[in-house]
Amino acid sequence: MTPEEKNEVLFGSLVMMFHAAGMQQMGKVKNPATDTLERNLEAAQMSIDILDMLQAKTTGNLTDEEAKFLQNMLKELKLNFVDEAAKDKAPGTPS
Repeated sequence: MTPEEKNEVLFGSLVMMFHAAGMQQMGKVKNPATDTLERNLEAAQMSIDILDMLQAKTTGNLTDEEAKFLQNMLKELKLNFVDEAAKDKAPGTPS
């Protein structure tokens, strides 16, 4: 494996790690350690912010495929975050 190929794999793994953390923090998937759904929107926002920062810092240095992958992962996280945040604001929603 070339250093470039290794870096592509590592970049993808890093993005997926923060994506998975964000989905878990929003309560969309179970925490594998506790086998329960846990919800912490502040932590989820931090995961999204880290990926936003990564996108800003790597602009112009990613392949088209890497840039699109990061963009799609961020889009999915942000849409799910908006959905979860709206649940907190819905009338009759327990706090």
